[in-house]
Order: sequence, then structure tokens, then C-alpha cells
Amino acid sequence: MKTPPKSRNPKPAAAAPREWQLRLYVAGPTPKSVAALRNLEQICEEYLAGRYHIEVIDLMKQPQLAQGDQILAVPTLVRKLPSPIRKIIGTLSNTERVLVGLDLRPHGPDPSATRKGEPDAR
Repeated sequence: MKTPPKSRNPKPAAAAPREWQLRLYVAGPTPKSVAALRNLEQICEEYLAGRYHIEVIDLMKQPQLAQGDQILAVPTLVRKLPSPIRKIIGTLSNTERVLVGLDLRPHGPDPSATRKGEPDAR
């Protein structure tokens, strides 16, 4: 019985990052800041379970930290790792936009843009 030939150059599977490092910049416990953190935690638990670290930076307590990531508005989410750095401003309530912004979901046509009875243009 013959054994199948081994590939000379096996291609490794695309390695997912071990841990996503996220920073959420807020300005105190405002309703928008609280909502952004809650929404981020829900998204991370659903899509990055066990593979993320969230650092919350309150610019009311540490305003000098805004300069490092060039924060102009709050709340702002900064994805430090994996590279490249990405930023999302707001309460993170639109899950689909957050997933695309974090590069967890590929960019693609808006599913609501396809009209009934017309072929999908993908």
C-alpha cells in the first residue's frame, strides 16, 4: 500500500492573531461612553471570545494620553493589534459597521441594496 506523497511546501493556514488589543477612549462615565463599552464587550464576546484585551482610557483622568493615538473625539475605539491600527468613533451600536471597521467582516455590498428579483452582482 502506497502512502500519498507529501507536499514539499505546505501552506500554513492563515494565522489568526492570538490576542486583539483594543483601547477605548472615553471622557468619564457618560451615557455614550457606557454604551460604547457595553457594545464593545458584547461584540468581543461574540466574535473574539477569549482572544481580546480591552483597555479603557478615561481622558478626564489622563488627558495627555489622547495625543498618542491622536484622539479628537470620544468615545473612540483604537485597534492596536493586529496591525494596522484602526479607529472607530462613536457608541459602537452598529455591529456590522464595527465588524467591518475592525476588519472582522469583509467589506462587501450592502445586502439590503439587492432588489427583489434581481441577480446579486457578486
